[in-house]
Amino acid sequence: MANPHLAPTDPAAYRFAVHCCGYKWELTDKPDRAVALFEHSSAALKFGQAMWPSTFEVINVTTGERVCA
Repeated sequence: MANPHLAPTDPAAYRFAVHCCGYKWELTDKPDRAVALFEHSSAALKFGQAMWPSTFEVINVTTGERVCA
């Protein structure tokens, strides 16, 4: 049974992807997959800054453009 305290999730609403960008420190040569998706760019930027302050990038998955702080 679904939890009535949680709103239904609409995957289309999560348009900001956070990437940790291990390639910037030459940790990998493979494409960097998104580690988190957010509905709001501000939340995505705060998450990236907290987790990987010197390497993260936030991408708008709808346009493909980088979101800057």
